[in-house]
Amino acid sequence: MSDTTQAGVRSLADLKALAVSTGTIAEAAPVREPKRDHLGRSYATGRRKNATARVWIKPGKGEIVVNGKRVTQYFARPVLRMLITQPFLLADRYNQFDVFCTVAGGGLSGQAGAVRHGISRALTHYEPELRGVLKLAGFLTRDSRVVERKKYGKAKARRSFQFSKR
Repeated sequence: MSDTTQAGVRSLADLKALAVSTGTIAEAAPVREPKRDHLGRSYATGRRKNATARVWIKPGKGEIVVNGKRVTQYFARPVLRMLITQPFLLADRYNQFDVFCTVAGGGLSGQAGAVRHGISRALTHYEPELRGVLKLAGFLTRDSRVVERKKYGKAKARRSFQFSKR
């Protein structure tokens, strides 16, 4: 690249325009439309292990309600609350959206992961331009690892019973 093209790039939009004009990128990705209901909310489903979270977000003061309780009451451990707020911090939207969600199944850790996944997906429905940032961080990928089922003739999923020689 020459010095003139480097000096002309001041933002990501300039870089994208330069890439399209030089033919590095063929065409820009299709523009996604925001998905909002008649109340101005975006909905998404998040999943982690056996937990499923139904998440609604709307512009607000940053209040998070999980199963009718405040987030500090439902997720008492600070690590779980930090996990839930990660998509907002990454997208620079902290305390700009109110979250209402219902969670079922799994334990608290799986539920927190499901809420994070749901918030990330709902954010991309509300503001489609945030998709690239959230996808790069891995927040839009469903972590499908679940506990393996117990098999008959085994003590656990794979562990055999203790062998006795006599």
